[in-house]
Amino acid sequence: MLNSESAAYIAGLFDGEGCVSYKQYMRKRKGAKKAYPQWQIRLEIAMTDYSILIWVLETLGVGRVNPRKVQPGRKKQWRWRCTHRDAYYVCKVLWPYAHVKLDKIQQIIEHYSKQKLNEDNIIDFEHYKMKKGKK
Repeated sequence: MLNSESAAYIAGLFDGEGCVSYKQYMRKRKGAKKAYPQWQIRLEIAMTDYSILIWVLETLGVGRVNPRKVQPGRKKQWRWRCTHRDAYYVCKVLWPYAHVKLDKIQQIIEHYSKQKLNEDNIIDFEHYKMKKGKK
């Protein structure tokens, strides 16, 4: 269950250890005559504490936790990551509590707010997770 304390903790963790990618680039498919715009929208948190990232995954109900490649002699790192529509809903949860990454979070929210969403502008994160087949 995602309560305001958990959302605030995740936002603080995200402000300190997280990364927001929101950029557009041109991509050309093999054999295509011209390139087309493509968006990279991604949220991630990388750290050495696996248990915290598993808690983030279970609390939010979206994303994945995978090992990160590290240099020999360094501690093993883990990365929680979510993309696109999942990132939009996580941004809506983090927005009231975020400070450092707030500008990028707002850009992602505005990006998806301009589009007509099938969920009739759902803000209820629990409802979104149930539609995705999560807890």
